[in-house]
Amino acid sequence: MICLIRYNWLMKIFHNISELITLAGGPQRGRQLGRLGAIAQGAIVCEDGKFLAVGRADELLERYPQAERVDLRGKAVVPGFVDPHTHLIWAGDRANEFEMRLQGKSYMEIMAAGGGILATLTATRQASLEQLVEESRARVRTAFALGTTTMEAKTGYGLDIETELRHLEAILELARTEPIDLVPTYMGAHAIPPECKGNTAGYTRFLCEEALPITKQWWLEHASGQALPFVDVFCEAGVFEIEETREILSAAKKLGFPLKLHADEFENLGGASLAAELGAVSADHLVKTSPEDIRRMAASETVAVSLPGTPFGLAQSQYTPAKEILAADGYLALATDLNPGTTWNESMQFIQALACRYLKLTPAQALAAATINSAKAISCEHRAGSIEPGKQADFLALTTPDYRNLSYRYGSNQVALVIKKGELYPN
Repeated sequence: MICLIRYNWLMKIFHNISELITLAGGPQRGRQLGRLGAIAQGAIVCEDGKFLAVGRADELLERYPQAERVDLRGKAVVPGFVDPHTHLIWAGDRANEFEMRLQGKSYMEIMAAGGGILATLTATRQASLEQLVEESRARVRTAFALGTTTMEAKTGYGLDIETELRHLEAILELARTEPIDLVPTYMGAHAIPPECKGNTAGYTRFLCEEALPITKQWWLEHASGQALPFVDVFCEAGVFEIEETREILSAAKKLGFPLKLHADEFENLGGASLAAELGAVSADHLVKTSPEDIRRMAASETVAVSLPGTPFGLAQSQYTPAKEILAADGYLALATDLNPGTTWNESMQFIQALACRYLKLTPAQALAAATINSAKAISCEHRAGSIEPGKQADFLALTTPDYRNLSYRYGSNQVALVIKKGELYPN
């Protein structure tokens, strides 16, 4: 677990870096994915929590002789990871369902029997704010120690107004008390709650007419001028079909919420095309996405977010068609999908390892998809995801001189030091 001892100086220069991977130049489309912006024997100057200068060590050491020097002892340096899809806030666990899946039950069969999201819903509705914060805090600290410096965090295990707002309150509290940046998403449309079973249309109206306006008002009163959360919908057969998804996202868009979308995890319903049509920042999962939906999404600014931990966790053989997305000139990002049912995993390092093996990405492509492109998937590419002057000083010193160990090795932590807003957090 990470050591929360901080070293804070006004100006710091980080030097003796074997390879400095900047990912500079903005999000990377299609076959451009994997442009590293590497600097051999590089250095980084940080001031007031931001990158002041990036370049060759000999030049920067001469230019900034007054800076406090931090010797990284020949380590590789990469941007802090950005995890653009997590279900961070929940109570309890679902270890019993893992055993059920090993006995041959499918995800949808478990959900139909009262398991899945609804099992976590029961435990989460019963949890106090303090319990939600403390259980989620452990996950946040694990992710941070493993190199995630910015994380999206969804609601969605309450499916009533009171519990969903408690989720948002927990996210705000964790963002206030932990060094990680949390980007909130409201996901009241994660499943149909038990009290609305058989009445998906009624629950959809409730979300559009009551829950979304109340959530917006609550956020404006409690979030101190922060941008509105994203709104996400689980677009899947037997949950929210395509027209219900359109109705919810359209209502959210009219209220000023930015949009995200779970799409094509188990069936191809056209969710990726809908995400592009409505201007959603991302469409996530995309396991069953058709070539036509890929083409439409790739022609837009919508980011395709692959969650390889989910099919891995479900012992499935089909993954996001990453090569097809890149061939269509789309944006591809990676995320953990951290959740209690299918993939309890906080490690973006492990996600990169999976992406190389099952999506057939190179280590360079996987790293870009886990940093600058994943930052675009939550609209924070202006401040995170790369090492460039003016951006937030979030970066990682690895345990080795070669960044490729992030995806070559797995099962151990390849991050020796997390630097967040210019402050040092040693592992």
